[in-house]
Amino acid sequence: MRRLTRRKFLAGAAMTTSALALPMPVIAQNAPLKVGLLTIKTGPLAAGGTHAEEGLSAFLKDKDFTLAGRKIDLIVADTGGNPAGAKTKAQELVERDHVDIVVGPFAAFELLATVDYLAQNKMPTLAFAGAEDVTQRRGNPYLTRTSYTSAQCLYPLADYVLNDMKLKRAITIGDDFAFGYEQIGGFQRVFEGGDGRIVKKLWSPLNTADYASYIAQISDCDVVCEVLAGSNPLKFTKQARSLGMTLPLVGGSTVADDTIVGGFGDEAAGLINTNPYSLDNDTEANRRFLAAMRKNFGNDVHIGHYAACFYATGMVIEAALVKTGGKAGDLFANTVRNVSLTDTPRGPLSFDDHGNAVIDVFLRRVEKQDDKMANKTLKVYHKISQFGPSDPAWFLQQPVFSRDYPPLRS
Repeated sequence: MRRLTRRKFLAGAAMTTSALALPMPVIAQNAPLKVGLLTIKTGPLAAGGTHAEEGLSAFLKDKDFTLAGRKIDLIVADTGGNPAGAKTKAQELVERDHVDIVVGPFAAFELLATVDYLAQNKMPTLAFAGAEDVTQRRGNPYLTRTSYTSAQCLYPLADYVLNDMKLKRAITIGDDFAFGYEQIGGFQRVFEGGDGRIVKKLWSPLNTADYASYIAQISDCDVVCEVLAGSNPLKFTKQARSLGMTLPLVGGSTVADDTIVGGFGDEAAGLINTNPYSLDNDTEANRRFLAAMRKNFGNDVHIGHYAACFYATGMVIEAALVKTGGKAGDLFANTVRNVSLTDTPRGPLSFDDHGNAVIDVFLRRVEKQDDKMANKTLKVYHKISQFGPSDPAWFLQQPVFSRDYPPLRS
């Protein structure tokens, strides 16, 4: 028989009295808030998925896994980098783990596979993947994208190529899936909205090893825009230069991210790229982020926009929880879109009426620094929205960017 001391009896009585006096939601709020992270830890996109986990973890570790007075349980799910895996892991987080917030998933095709399920289950979701339409024609009140859309960094890139580089004829090459289509769509809209012209679009499978046959099709242009992901930019750029291509190269957020730029050799010198974050961003907020990453993962940790975006997502979660008094659910989903931060590693971060981040975009040039290739910021485009320079109402009346839209001019 268990012995009951006077101290235990009084403590138990106090707990019982408190429980009777307080409403149930407050009791539930004392439990840890569960955050489910959908990321990729296997396959060709695994490096980026790992950096994403590191970014969110670094923020939470520095906060002792406590935000707005609420303990945080982080549950990480490896989607495997495919739609079916993402859907299964989303279901497990919701139905088995009973998470309060989902962060991710990482890839566009994964977000498209999970968005309806998460919305049907009224799950507050802070998305990373760039799949455009989930914060446009298919928007829902439970999803807020804290990162950027596929095309968002390409609008400034097209502007720079036209107006600063003075180049008018472009050939594009992208991975043959939604992220590639939408990046090129954004580039084309601004490029041809001026007096530029896309001469040809080339699409390559995500697992392409040899780009020689694609490089052979590049001619009669002033510039090549590459929007490849994973290790593909390293392969394409090296092969293009080794085969004698001398055209200027430009690209989007994954082409020369700070996590991979050191893997380039001299072949990448001069490569112009746009990104929602830059390692050389000289702000106190970025210095805090870099210190947190190195403290938690070592001085040799690879740091780029994946980690920065997920670290900033942690900041968004904290700001929203402060406003809701630590509560999740519908109140959190409604509140998070009103968060406006001025001091993230990425610069200012706010949200438009459709739940997508309004961001700074860093335009950089790859050059050699201390015998290693690195990015140097040349220009910052401020307050770039998911609609670029277009009127949102007009934009939403157009078809979704796709493999064939916008079409090539005849």
